[in-house]
Amino acid sequence: MTEISPNREQETLIEHTDGIYLVDAGAGTGKTFTVTHRYANILEKPDIEPEDVLLATFTRNAAAEMADRIARQSPYDPVQLQDAPISTFHGYCYQLLRRYGHEIPAEIGIDDQIPQSLELIEDGIREGELFNTFITRFEDRHPEYEHLFAALNDPSTLRSLIAELAAKGVIPERDGWYRDTGTPLFGDREAFMDLVERENQPNEGANGPTQSDARSSVSGWDATEYVPDAPTADEIVGYPQLHTEPVEQAFDEDREDLLAFVHDVYFEYLEYALERNYLTQGLMLAMAFVMLCEDAAVRERVRHQYVMVDEFQDTNELQFKLTLLLAGENNICVVGDWKQSIYGFQYTTVENIQNFEERISRYKAELNRDETRVQYAVDEVETIPLKKNYRSTESILSLATETLTTPATNSESLNAEEIESEITPLEATSRVDNSNIQAVTNEDELELLLDRIQHVVGNEDYSVEVRDEPASTAEMSVEEQAAAERERLGAPSYSDIAVFTRTRSFARDFLEKADEYGIPIAYEGGVELFDTDQAKLLLAWLRICESNDQRGWATVLEEAGYTLSHAREILEAEQYPDAMVTFRDSLRECETIGGFARIVFDEYGYDGAYANGLLGELTGMHETTLATRGEAITYIEEHLEAGSTIEIDSSPGEDSVTLQTIHSAKGLEYPIVFCANMNRRAFPHYGRPSSGTIQYREPIGLRQRSIYSEASGRPYVHKHWPYDLLTGCLPSKYDEERRLFYVAVTRAKRHLFLTAGDSPSPFFTELPLEPIELEPSVDTETEYREDEVPFSITPPERTKPRRMSVHDIMDDSVYEEVTEGRGTEFGDALHEFAEEYARGNDPSPSNDDQERVATLLDTLDGKFKPEVTAILPLDLDPQVTLVGIIDLLVIAPDRIQIIDYKTDLSRHAEAEYRKQISVYYHVAAEQYPDRTISISVFYTADNERVEVSPLTLEDLQEMTTSAIEREAIFPEEVQEVSLE
Repeated sequence: MTEISPNREQETLIEHTDGIYLVDAGAGTGKTFTVTHRYANILEKPDIEPEDVLLATFTRNAAAEMADRIARQSPYDPVQLQDAPISTFHGYCYQLLRRYGHEIPAEIGIDDQIPQSLELIEDGIREGELFNTFITRFEDRHPEYEHLFAALNDPSTLRSLIAELAAKGVIPERDGWYRDTGTPLFGDREAFMDLVERENQPNEGANGPTQSDARSSVSGWDATEYVPDAPTADEIVGYPQLHTEPVEQAFDEDREDLLAFVHDVYFEYLEYALERNYLTQGLMLAMAFVMLCEDAAVRERVRHQYVMVDEFQDTNELQFKLTLLLAGENNICVVGDWKQSIYGFQYTTVENIQNFEERISRYKAELNRDETRVQYAVDEVETIPLKKNYRSTESILSLATETLTTPATNSESLNAEEIESEITPLEATSRVDNSNIQAVTNEDELELLLDRIQHVVGNEDYSVEVRDEPASTAEMSVEEQAAAERERLGAPSYSDIAVFTRTRSFARDFLEKADEYGIPIAYEGGVELFDTDQAKLLLAWLRICESNDQRGWATVLEEAGYTLSHAREILEAEQYPDAMVTFRDSLRECETIGGFARIVFDEYGYDGAYANGLLGELTGMHETTLATRGEAITYIEEHLEAGSTIEIDSSPGEDSVTLQTIHSAKGLEYPIVFCANMNRRAFPHYGRPSSGTIQYREPIGLRQRSIYSEASGRPYVHKHWPYDLLTGCLPSKYDEERRLFYVAVTRAKRHLFLTAGDSPSPFFTELPLEPIELEPSVDTETEYREDEVPFSITPPERTKPRRMSVHDIMDDSVYEEVTEGRGTEFGDALHEFAEEYARGNDPSPSNDDQERVATLLDTLDGKFKPEVTAILPLDLDPQVTLVGIIDLLVIAPDRIQIIDYKTDLSRHAEAEYRKQISVYYHVAAEQYPDRTISISVFYTADNERVEVSPLTLEDLQEMTTSAIEREAIFPEEVQEVSLE
């Protein structure tokens, strides 16, 4: 290949080294090439040495790659650049703090020093253990905060709150907040009320104004959930808007105790960590910031003549301020792309790059408030867009732009024009646009994926670049370049394909399904190894051998196929199967954890990457194989609770499909990309609300979700009404999910597939693509390997259990003569709205049926649990388990209500629906034996709720037997036997 020459925009950035530059570096535009050439160009200036140029990167790998490229483009070799400041913010500031920060703790009132031997803790499990020890001691020392601890569901969540505040630059000192950095904790009342005014504007419906988004979010207000003096629904909810007086009252609530509590926890944890000679990444950056603010001599010594920051969209507020303090002159260059900001869960802030000019001026003023720390001007910022895309075809780039304006829910409204005005259009340099872009769906999405992969491999219709020659040169005409590009194309192999998924759980399922057919898949990225079946089974046997723990017995009995009722009988009598007892006794003789695990895995036929990964983790946890069973139990439990991810080797060879989460794929590229699992609640991922009782939210500041009170005459932890009202006024935000979608699409060079199951999300349905329903047909590429479980401890005289959907026992013929209907899309949209409404989110009804659902839910008392999986084992031979989804479970102290939504325009299927919800009745009756159970169908078309009398278990068994005989159904083996 010929030497690549920079394009015009790249050349501008490389040559213009003095001044402040904001570089809008779109996907595939040669950002790393440009940054490293610019660095090398700066080194060619007279009297400039590597230590004069700071290059901050997002990851250590990126820093190493940058240094390697610079060495190839400059007179300096890798050894000479070894000590150059090409590093992550964390790595660089850690070195500065250890070298110059010995006396800095005194600046915030801590009587301690930072030694050279300071340890930087990056292991979340270990830091969690240290924090839990600290918070237990803190609680004992501070009885004045007893009422706040009483409301905390999990005090360990305060650790995440501290990390978030540190990222924002909120830093405590003994008697308050360092340099008034605690101001954001109070919230921004003016900004919030402006937001409320916008969210409280009535929406426009077909017949006039409808309720505002703010009102919709709290329309189910129930004052009985709060302290006795909480405002009533009438005081809050008007029509079509909220009354704003309670909102203002909520914002102005007395938070003096809460703010003092968070300050003291934060400050004393910092003291605690320094006493033990460690800091976390967030606390370390906070102390480095204090050092650079307070020690002018150090600041002068460590400043750099040139500062460049890569991936600036992934920085936080504190890192932005550190950038200004580390720059000696206004030679600052930040490079990034707001469209690829996807790490909000790590407390990064996309506004750093979106509002760069406003923030650099504001942060300079803050830093210079009492002393001139930033001496250079920041009012002239030049923006350089990198627009030429060297990766994808024009078709791929066009679809990528669409992802940024695609609604995440059916009710979300976006200002597409405003979003598009912020997008710098990318220009494809490819001369041959042969892209196949398809959206395909089938209820068995795993097999669909494998079917499409087999369809693509070796297929010239999906040709990709398979050779480097003939190269395209600048001297060629456009036609000649296109001809050369076509000559480089050929049929793809497995290694040309990448499958991306939003969640690791789907990746695990897909990897196992591919293994069944012998299709080579290489998983790249961390796996939640301790949440796999192998880990849970190993944990069960460890518990059994350690203490005869019934949780362990329940797991192995379930694995062996025992029904729920049979397993309970065994557990109550403690009369375990002889084969299991014998196996337990043999395991107890095992002297090492590694040997213990290997015996368990061999017995159950586990010999893949997950089993091997677990063996490696367990044998290495104390750098010895002599850890005790108790230590192994604690180790697995801690990693399971923390959701720890472990790198595993699952590659079957060089020619294999790459499987990754989208987050781990950022920065990479592949000829063919599959975006998989584009289903509701999977992608976009609606996320789980933080479990922390105390939370920081912009612009409402620091708030608590629940509160301890004795106002009702007895001690009780209530939901906190100001929090619910304030957060209800905040708009739902899915911008980061859209950016994640954009990142996934822009990894593709040539071809792109979007796949979904039977419940596609708006990201799948709202793009300008016509979905194709395909029936998969997967060929086995090696001899089919059915997992053999040689463990002979199954229930006596039973074959393998069978699993059926509740719909399998219903008679579909009742629908054949129905001529009027509103389609599955209408029903899916209603169920999605109902789920979001029941979860307390803020969906706006889009039709009368949804309005009726909202009205119904507003009248119900109890805890809502929408979309609950119901699993009912039936005592048949072979055993059959019926599985279905309860639309809404309403739990009250004395009764349970089960409600199923139907959008039918008639009652033609009422008898069949009775079968369905009778299954749910018997599951609930076993779970809640002391409560009254009612089941009903809510017909949304005519706003009528019909109570149903349940069928008996005997009736359901007879219907199931008939369905099996009639349809010759062969369902899958049961894997779960409980109400989830």
